[in-house]
Amino acid sequence: MFSLDHFHQTYDTVTTPVTINGQTLRLFTPASIDRFINPDDVMDNFPLWAKIWDASAVLASYLVSPPPNPMKTMLEIGCGLGMVGIAAAKAGHRITMTELNPDALNFARANAMANGCPEVAIERLDWNAPELEERFDMIVGSETVYKTENIDGLDALFDRYLNPGGTIILAEGVRRTGVEFWERMRLRYDVKVRRQTLRSDQGTQHMVLFRLQRNADRKPES
Repeated sequence: MFSLDHFHQTYDTVTTPVTINGQTLRLFTPASIDRFINPDDVMDNFPLWAKIWDASAVLASYLVSPPPNPMKTMLEIGCGLGMVGIAAAKAGHRITMTELNPDALNFARANAMANGCPEVAIERLDWNAPELEERFDMIVGSETVYKTENIDGLDALFDRYLNPGGTIILAEGVRRTGVEFWERMRLRYDVKVRRQTLRSDQGTQHMVLFRLQRNADRKPES
């Protein structure tokens, strides 16, 4: 049984407020990422999940803007600290949040509990060996197209978990892999791309929202 008391005994955290469309979430983040880094190979499973990404804020804002459809189900891939999924759940979406890293899953669960979403589904998902049973009407994610080698896994994941006629929404920073992803996906999906600019005291960040719509007559692979 997961508990916040045990979580705080296990991890040294700081609380970071994040405001999404006027609603403030308070997220536990690691006080330091040192314990999550392999000293023999810094890039081996580097804890990218431990950061609150600008792209996640863009995706969360996009998802909470329209009224939720209680009949539709949503899968978040690579939920990290849980900001997107928590914002979507609080807005009324039926979302399942997923991660692979066990520490990331613990942070996502703690943040869901701390922000009034203790019942939201949070599951382990390995893109290369997925074990979830159900399919979803929408798949969402942020900073998932970070590496070229992720594209094959994402493509297979979409086939496995997206319902016919379903929609994929991904928020990404502007980088070369995004172009590679678009070139690959547009052969099989109706892809719309929207650029968005974030301005803050830290500077200007350029983001891209990908919206992929699969034709209803194309059946997903079994």
